[in-house]
Amino acid sequence: MITEPSAEQLVDKADSLYTVIILAAKRARHLNESGQKILEEYRSHKLVSQSLEEIEKDKITYEKRNNLV
Repeated sequence: MITEPSAEQLVDKADSLYTVIILAAKRARHLNESGQKILEEYRSHKLVSQSLEEIEKDKITYEKRNNLV
């Protein structure tokens, strides 16, 4: 499966590749559960690719928390 954009291309949008992948997976799950689409038009019909497109366009961001016990 090839996604465009790839998660590796978006590593500068987060602190690590792992963060990009988790962010995309959570957003894709939200879209699958009837979440509202953010962009007017998507290049792909696949939800993971759509979530990566939203990250690419800076429509999806995250907040890093330091929960130290």
